Amino acid sequence: MPGSVVSLRPANVAVLRPAEQMFDDMLAGWAGQQSSRLLSPVTIRAREGAVRRFAEFCATLPWEWTATDVEEWTAQLLSGPRPKAPSSIRGYQNAVALFCSYLTDSRYGWAEACLEAFGTHPVQVCHEWNTAIHVSDHEARPSVRPLTRMEVQALFDHADDRVDFARTSKRKGWTALFRDATLFKVIYAYGLRRREVAMLDLHDFTRNAAVPEFGAFGVCNVRWGKATRGSQPRRRAVVTVFDWTGPVLAEYVDDVLPRFKVADDAMLWPTERQSRVSGSYIGSRFAEYRDALGLDPVLHPHCLRHSYVTHLIEDGFDPLFVQQQVGHRWGSTTALYTGVSGDYRNSVLRRALDQAFTAPASASADGSEGQQG
Repeated sequence: MPGSVVSLRPANVAVLRPAEQMFDDMLAGWAGQQSSRLLSPVTIRAREGAVRRFAEFCATLPWEWTATDVEEWTAQLLSGPRPKAPSSIRGYQNAVALFCSYLTDSRYGWAEACLEAFGTHPVQVCHEWNTAIHVSDHEARPSVRPLTRMEVQALFDHADDRVDFARTSKRKGWTALFRDATLFKVIYAYGLRRREVAMLDLHDFTRNAAVPEFGAFGVCNVRWGKATRGSQPRRRAVVTVFDWTGPVLAEYVDDVLPRFKVADDAMLWPTERQSRVSGSYIGSRFAEYRDALGLDPVLHPHCLRHSYVTHLIEDGFDPLFVQQQVGHRWGSTTALYTGVSGDYRNSVLRRALDQAFTAPASASADGSEGQQG
């Protein structure tokens, strides 16, 4: 079985540091078990990092952990000048709980191996009374909000100004600046997450027969949507809704992308080193532009996705259409993303009140209904 003690610790091999080696073998076995479930390497590494941090906090190894260790660790995560967010703490606790479940599963043999080597065995240290549960649909900080239309335009203008300045100054990095300016516009134009936009290729854009005026960029086929419960990345087709999207992409693809001269000519956002731009790079570039504009420092690229949802709702698009565009399974999630402006809410209220309390045109002057002949 993937991750079993038998496959990782041959009986005829002696080690110099048996305790530390046992812990490393446990983590390697757990990684193998998760890989056989087709979990993302990113997820596996993140979980291993959380478990190693917990072990470092406890200064003990898994067969010595107790439930009290989890409670003290959580208290430490909540303390200090920058306490961890509830979602982060829940993720850390979940990683430790999954690791302990793996170790205590008799099919993998770790409990018996620890009992033979150290006279004790690992137990499940996370339970319903010392771990956080997910009771809220939305745990984001309230200051993380959609950008207004003026803020979105200011961001795009600033990015374009950076390109123009570098280009007229004949600076070497203007192509990267042009790439980044286009990338941010694509995030907003299709409501994409960072990984979704970073993994786009040229062939992910196709025509939409229903809207031929958008040309080759009528549909964006997202292949790296957010996965759930260890599944493969979910796919969705996002139709183009803004008429400026096609010309923006066409200019970049025709005039700028060939200048990178990458071996993989399908890659949409290459770097000078022939690799794709990363999510962390997108975040740092966004932060640079955000700070230059004096926007709230808590804003990040995902706010452009929130802005996309908000502005489509304000423009009268059907909520189900918006939900399908951004790939949400539930309409309630899309509603949480929506931060409609006060003007929009007031106009909706005004229309509703007018329809409810304005007399029909056919009513007589005294308020009675007219008689039909």
